[in-house]
Amino acid sequence: MGLFISSAQAAENHSPLEQFEIRRLVPLDVGGVDVSFTNSSLWMIVVLAAITFFLSVAVQRQALVPGRLQLTAEMAYQFIANMVRDNAGSAGRPYFPFIFTLFIFILFANIQGLIPYSFTVTSHIIVTFSMALVVFVGVTIIGVVRHGARFLTLFVPSGVPIALAPLLVVIELISYLVRPITLAVRLFANMTAGHILLKVFGGFVVSLGGFYVIPGIAPLAVTVALYGLELIVAFLQAYVFAVLSCLYLNDALHLHH
Repeated sequence: MGLFISSAQAAENHSPLEQFEIRRLVPLDVGGVDVSFTNSSLWMIVVLAAITFFLSVAVQRQALVPGRLQLTAEMAYQFIANMVRDNAGSAGRPYFPFIFTLFIFILFANIQGLIPYSFTVTSHIIVTFSMALVVFVGVTIIGVVRHGARFLTLFVPSGVPIALAPLLVVIELISYLVRPITLAVRLFANMTAGHILLKVFGGFVVSLGGFYVIPGIAPLAVTVALYGLELIVAFLQAYVFAVLSCLYLNDALHLHH
């Protein structure tokens, strides 16, 4: 997003929400359905290209004494491998590539959104919900295939009195069905709120004269602090999305209550 804006832009009094606007770059219509290539599509491709470039260069040499890029890639690999093992057990190992891909895509998308004049794809609910829905449908299919009808016992807490069972089953079922919603909203809301704050305080810096004038120093300091905080949030939100996906996978694999 544009962290630093010009005086002319400030004078136009642009809304902080303008940075989330979807723009058609290549208008396309197929059977009455809008399938246009948008700025969001473009930045997703940029994210994928950046990930491919980073991982390709990082593992190209496979040196015995790793360089910085190789070390970073290996640390990311080990970090996600440990996450899958700790939260889904050894049975979750076959699903490591999916969790790793999910984490690295969200992380790169979040960080890329902090580059001035870029676009944050994870600030759109349709993107985060699509990823959450893939996780939800995927773990449900895994659970059904692995356990068959026994998968339904996931909604019946063990040791519950028979009289309370119907009520608790309804509660467990609702809790299960809202998983993709809460997973999507958490990422979307954090990315959107953070970028709005950055835009607002960035506007304060310009309207108060920037860092050349004393009144602009305070909002500039807040903006820099918020930017640092958003870098941390970018990682944390990718981690939370991935670890919750592992926990949902663990439920499907082991039917834990």
